[in-house]
Parts: sequence; C-alpha cells; structure tokens
Amino acid sequence: MFKWFKRLAVTLLALCALLIIGYVFRAPLLRGAADAWIVNDLLSKADVIVVLGGGPATRPFEAARLFHQGLAPKILLTNPRPAPSTQLGLTPSEAALARNILLKEEVPPKDIFVTADIVTNTCDESIAVRNWCKTNGVKRVIIPTDIFFTRRVRWLFCKQLKPPGIRVEVEAVPVREYTAQDWWQHEEGVIAFQNEVLKYAYYRVKY
Repeated sequence: MFKWFKRLAVTLLALCALLIIGYVFRAPLLRGAADAWIVNDLLSKADVIVVLGGGPATRPFEAARLFHQGLAPKILLTNPRPAPSTQLGLTPSEAALARNILLKEEVPPKDIFVTADIVTNTCDESIAVRNWCKTNGVKRVIIPTDIFFTRRVRWLFCKQLKPPGIRVEVEAVPVREYTAQDWWQHEEGVIAFQNEVLKYAYYRVKY
C-alpha cells in the first residue's frame, strides 16, 4: 500500500513539474507549434493567383499585391454559394466583393476570372480550381491564405491538382486579429488554430 502511494505521489509531482514547465515556457512552445504548423512556400512565377472564399479583409489585397509584383498575370476567384442576404439582393456575393476589391487595387478587369462551379467548402474549391486550370492550360498556381489554413489548403490542392500536373504554391498571409507570435493571447487565434487542426484531421480522413 505504501509503495503504491509513493508511486502515485511521484507521478503527481512529475505531472505538476511538467505543468509548471509548460506554463513557464508556454510562449516559445506555442510559437514553435504555430511555426511548425504554418506552411509558407517560396513563391515563383505562376499562371494564376487563386483567391479562396472568405477572408475578404486579406486575401484579395494580397492577391493584388502579388499580381502587381508580376508573380502571375491572372487572378482567379472561387464562387461560394450565395448567402440568403445576397439572394435577396441586400449584399454582394463573396466573388463580387473580392472582384470589387481587386478593381479598387487597380487589377484590370480582363485579368480577373471566377470559377464556373458554385462551391460550399474548401474541397469544392479545389475541384473548381482544378477544372478551371485544366480548361485554361494552367501549370502553376499561387494560393494566398490565412496562416493557419495553409497546411490543409496545400495538402488538399496538391492532392487535387497534382494528377493533371499542376504545381501548387501556398503563401501564408498575416491576419489582423493575431500573429504566429501571439495567437494564443487572442480568442480568434485560439479558435482558428484548434479548428484548423481538427479540419485538417477530418479532411485527411474524408478526402
């Protein structure tokens, strides 16, 4: 009985020590976790820059910046299913909003394209982009997206676009609410990181 109690006490002390160490060194550990998770490819010239649905405060602006840097001559927008407010004519569609941002950022209208397929999730987007790229003879794409989304986006798009021989490069775009250096200090960052870990696992199993 005494030996069992002694082992339990040692185990509890070890766990407490680990918790204390984890708390003291939480900042570098959590920064390291983010750095290990985020994918950020070294970009080269491509045929098109892809703007995924969501993220209107960052992704279209970054796509415009990359376009003006000469990294690709075209920008492709995905076409998310219209929200009820869009169907009532009260708000613009995501694709229309992204297109308006690109126009404000001086991207010529002739260089902005929208996928024909309506999409409801990232998997749908990867298929829609694959279809558009195959039709238009694209061999290399750049996808700028939020920092924690990058791992899932690259895995999924590489899976869909690799068979037809299309190379995918993913750029990690900073968001306004948090950074990789302080994400755990912001509710948005904690939610985004934990959701993406779960989504990545789900996508690997389902797709």
